[in-house]
Amino acid sequence: MEKPSRKVDITVALVGNPNVGKSSLFNSLTGLNQSVGNWPGKTVEVAEGTLAYKEIKIKVVDLPGTYSLTSFSEEEVVTRDYILSGEADVIINVIDATALERNLFLTLQLMEMNAPLIIALNMVDEATKKGIEIRVDRLSELLGVPVIPIVATSGFGLTELMEAVLARPTKSRRLTYGREVEAYISQTSRHLQNIEAPYPLDWISIKVLEGDPIITSLFLKDKQISEKIASVMKTMEDLHGEPPSVIISSERYALSHRIAQQVTISHAKPAISFDERIDGLLSHKVVGYLILLMTLSGVFLIIFSAGSYLSAYIDGLFVWMIETIRPHLQVLDPTLSSLLLDGILFGLGAATSIALPYVALFYLLLSILEDTGYLPRAAFLLDSLMHKIGLHGKAFIPMLLGYGCSVPACIGCRIMETKRERLLLGALVVLIPCSARTVVILGVAGSYLGPLVALSIYALDLLIVFSLGRLLFKVLPEEPVGLIMEMPPLRMFRIATVLKKTWVKTKDFVYIALPLIVLGSLVVSLASSLKLVDLIVNGISPITVGLMGLPVATGIAFIFGFLRKELALIMLATYVGTTDFSVFMTPAQMIIFALVMVLYIPCIATLSALIKEYGLKNALAITLMDIAIALFIGSFGIRILMALGL
Repeated sequence: MEKPSRKVDITVALVGNPNVGKSSLFNSLTGLNQSVGNWPGKTVEVAEGTLAYKEIKIKVVDLPGTYSLTSFSEEEVVTRDYILSGEADVIINVIDATALERNLFLTLQLMEMNAPLIIALNMVDEATKKGIEIRVDRLSELLGVPVIPIVATSGFGLTELMEAVLARPTKSRRLTYGREVEAYISQTSRHLQNIEAPYPLDWISIKVLEGDPIITSLFLKDKQISEKIASVMKTMEDLHGEPPSVIISSERYALSHRIAQQVTISHAKPAISFDERIDGLLSHKVVGYLILLMTLSGVFLIIFSAGSYLSAYIDGLFVWMIETIRPHLQVLDPTLSSLLLDGILFGLGAATSIALPYVALFYLLLSILEDTGYLPRAAFLLDSLMHKIGLHGKAFIPMLLGYGCSVPACIGCRIMETKRERLLLGALVVLIPCSARTVVILGVAGSYLGPLVALSIYALDLLIVFSLGRLLFKVLPEEPVGLIMEMPPLRMFRIATVLKKTWVKTKDFVYIALPLIVLGSLVVSLASSLKLVDLIVNGISPITVGLMGLPVATGIAFIFGFLRKELALIMLATYVGTTDFSVFMTPAQMIIFALVMVLYIPCIATLSALIKEYGLKNALAITLMDIAIALFIGSFGIRILMALGL
């Protein structure tokens, strides 16, 4: 079997009966980073994968499902030989919590081998539904090994499981069987005590008594020893009326039964709480996605409708203030009047009416989703989709943050486990329409062309993001890792906490962006009166007009958009002297303008965050990539829209 070339710190082997969820656990841990090959000299397939947890690289080997560790099938031989090789630092024995007694039969055999064992008690949710409760602490005490309850399909318990792996469990110790059987094992061990063997002597003795052909051929080469052990086996069979292999198996089943009885509590009715039922719906493979779709749609519908209403109200209020004050200031000084009203007050009004309703409202809704514990569940649902671009479900959280602001989204990429994942996600989150770019989409395309056009721009942006992610996934080295994250309990959000979080996230706009916007508006107003802006705007017209077919005035938006994306629309409105963009842009130009503004160079704050997180070289590479994508989409898109008659 081909071995992965990447260095690993810990090797983990998954062992268990068929149909206990071992493959689900393997997929949850390793994601797309899997390879499958035949074991040398065997037709049995063994899957391998890697993950990173707390900067520790872990190789996971999914051994064939087996009920026992004899040598009667290739699956049993492959699994047994791998464990005996000592290549695995940790053996995770995956057990079905709904069939504990049957599964413990294999566990006892692993303990006979002194394997460094962790029990992953899977399907505890199914056990609960059936009214079965497993006393995990008592089971761990009886076996002498860590026992971690998990639900492999939902990710529940995986963090605790990985913590147990990092703790490197010591070798397990064989549990004792009945007095007579223990006497036979001890007697056999005494006969074998002088042999050289890399395996536990008790285990060899048990295998010899069971008549294991491989172990017998390896260690019973001495005729005298063979005869002595044959005598022990004959005594066992004569006294019990069964072959030694059956007697030992019966002992294992009897011990499994006693342990299961001591740790299992049966309830008349399944103890499923209301919160667990809700959690089950939110994580459901069908209903969960419908809820996620409705939640995200609801968020953007509220932002669009309520934000538009607030924007129109604030805009009307500032227009009334400006027109009321203008006659009085013009009498004193027309130039001063223009600077104060068309520069400062207009900029303040435009910033407040266009940007603030969308920014604050988005962060309010995001804080509610975060406070209720829904975001991690959405991340779990999107795990398989994120794997298509070489990431996992946690990448959804920085991406969602990106709809608020690209800066915390870039910083949020730290939750990813590897440098490669952080870089890949960082390159994508800067293309997510932040609240400032949402202002452009809704303020131009949404306001004049309708919500369907605005949603289409969002959809096209997501298509570009995932296409780019897929490309970078193929280009960047290494492979993705699995989803390991805490799943906090569901709870009702607290209004005070949500409002506090909203303010913390919005105050950057109020303290940083708002002054910049007002200052930028004043600069544009002053530069316009001095005829300086026209020189710059006309200088980049070969790109804005020649390449993308936009009005020459839109050049001002691309210049100031680098400082803050909120400035783009506001400076454009200041420069042309109106917030009615339909006066100088066709529908096709509005669509391309909004789309290019979303894709092109990140604002200066985002660029600073990229440099801090990824270094100057990577930050510049991401920026140049964004510019290239924006110019390509702009030049290609305008020609398609014009051909369609827009």
